[in-house]
Amino acid sequence: RERAREPLPAGTARAHARALRAGLERLFQNHRELFWDSGAGRLGRAELLDNARWLGREPLLRGRLRMGTLLSRQSCQARLRSADGMSLAEFLYPALQAYDFLHLHQHHGCRIQLGGHDQMGNIMSGYELVTKMTGTDVFGITVPLITSTTGDKLGKTAGNAVWLNRDKTSPFELYQFFVRQQDNVVEKYLKLFTFLPLEEIAHIMEMHAKEPEKWGPQKRLAAEVTKLVHGREGLESAKRCTKALYYSSVEALEEMSDLELQELYRQAPSAELMLEPGMTVLDLCRKANAIPDGPSGYQKITDGGVSINGNRVTNPEAVLILGQHILKNGVSLLRVGKKNYYIIKWLQL
Repeated sequence: RERAREPLPAGTARAHARALRAGLERLFQNHRELFWDSGAGRLGRAELLDNARWLGREPLLRGRLRMGTLLSRQSCQARLRSADGMSLAEFLYPALQAYDFLHLHQHHGCRIQLGGHDQMGNIMSGYELVTKMTGTDVFGITVPLITSTTGDKLGKTAGNAVWLNRDKTSPFELYQFFVRQQDNVVEKYLKLFTFLPLEEIAHIMEMHAKEPEKWGPQKRLAAEVTKLVHGREGLESAKRCTKALYYSSVEALEEMSDLELQELYRQAPSAELMLEPGMTVLDLCRKANAIPDGPSGYQKITDGGVSINGNRVTNPEAVLILGQHILKNGVSLLRVGKKNYYIIKWLQL
């Protein structure tokens, strides 16, 4: 990091901790339901702990971390040379993480610390502290960072995070994130993020080489990750939203719950409209700000550039009909051109 993190109020930090716990508990529960019954192996009991329970309650200065070691870290030196410098809290962060490892080793028998590649220095600090304090062999494992196409780390600080919390990233958004991955990373992601056997992944990639237009690996990746994070129902929800928005599936749109509709609204411009007597296709398009005013917008419809619920409309003066232009759940999916979607929620039908 090139700058210090913004400090959080205590209440906000506790709320974040509760959300993280809920997301991790859901992951382990989904794993049990999806994989244990199929005989794919069992995980031991997962215990989720909050280091707020022990940090600050026991003295940290009795440890055997050395200032020279902490100061020698490349990340520390870069920050100390920068214009913003480095706060004491940031400098002590490796020591706090190292103490976490020591506490977990002494009280829970933990011998392995796992983290991203950028955590190497902090993990080394934990290794040194535990081995010096206890004489026990412990281990650290780092995993590759997932980066964007520009090489930036994915995360909340960079503003490009993919969240486990449905309130922040819906099943549909998570599914679409992975289904859009490029060919040069999809095999690696299948190995990193799914529990598919390596032989099956190799077969998926062989089929992809023969039929790349089907995007088979991307769809399988998206399905496996969404299922693990949000369960089977989350995957079905993502598929319904995908069919409704990108395949103009009337059946999928009519089956969507209010929560799914709200999540879909985040992916396309939406509007809440009152159905007025004699309201036409042209009126709808203009009220949704989907076409420009004047002759060009009118011609957009007559040229066949507008569809409602998957059906092309070419008569701007056609009156909207319940059950055709407006579905039974009070929703219309308006498409202008090939990629411009608008979701209309009708009020007081």
